[in-house]
Amino acid sequence: MPYRHLGRSGLRVSVLSFGSWVTFGTQLDVGLAAECLAAARETGVNFFDNAEAYAGGESERLMGKAIERLGWTRSSYVVSTKLFWGIRDEVNMRNTLNRKYLLQAIDGSLERFGLDFVDVLFCHRPDPSTPIEETVWAMSDIVAAGKALYWGTSEWSADEIRAAWEIAERHHLRKPVVEQPQYNLFARRRVEREYARLYEDLGLGLTTWSPLASGLLTGKYLDGVPEGSRAALPGYEWLRKALTDPARNEAVRGLRQVADELGCSLAQLAIAWCARNPRVSTVITGASRPEQVRENMGALAVLDQLDDEVCRRIDELTVPHAS
Repeated sequence: MPYRHLGRSGLRVSVLSFGSWVTFGTQLDVGLAAECLAAARETGVNFFDNAEAYAGGESERLMGKAIERLGWTRSSYVVSTKLFWGIRDEVNMRNTLNRKYLLQAIDGSLERFGLDFVDVLFCHRPDPSTPIEETVWAMSDIVAAGKALYWGTSEWSADEIRAAWEIAERHHLRKPVVEQPQYNLFARRRVEREYARLYEDLGLGLTTWSPLASGLLTGKYLDGVPEGSRAALPGYEWLRKALTDPARNEAVRGLRQVADELGCSLAQLAIAWCARNPRVSTVITGASRPEQVRENMGALAVLDQLDDEVCRRIDELTVPHAS
């Protein structure tokens, strides 16, 4: 397993990592969660991603219990969580990055995890109703208090990230070091174009999510929405249109031929393509079974096969349908 620095920070994370979105608390119990975490750790994964909003806080609780069951030493893994959506239906506790919410929410997350600190804390979305300066001060104070070691953003615009960084620079506060955007063969613009200046200017690192485009790049939606898939889950109806898009699924058919020639699965090809980008610190993968974890980790063996000619073919198939 290769390890990369999280942007310009000294923290090193596995190039492939494991996240709990959708599965923990909805599809997995503590036992199965522990099996998936163990399978990931066996391949060298050291970064595990979570969020307060996943399963209404239950995802953090499950991950914490699974890690405790596995008996991992705190020094051996890196864990992150994200704050914004909130889990309390109260004023100041939903869809915000105000100081009150952030300072209370991190305490709730740590309690659910059963940890004294998280390694990385993300602002899960930008908050146009709270001054960025207020958010930066609060996040810096959380790091200063030792409740998080680093902080970053998720799905912020380049202008918002730069504004936060410059506020921190001006006031000698802890700067954001990482962004967590969606990145896959069909979602490229933000990572490849919008953030282009930030990598050198600010030393921005990336922990990217949805390398399989919510399952589209596994080929499972070529013939519609299968029972038990993510798009069939209650609350994920919004995904169905994108996952059943005819043009993108036709591109997936072409990608399957490329994968077959390389002797790998579609999922491994898609994950390896994301990891090939040197700007990506780690690619967050997800799975509901240990076997899926191991298959995803097989993408490491595909990295060296993605030469310029293979990538040209991949681009010809996917760029016309990418955003």
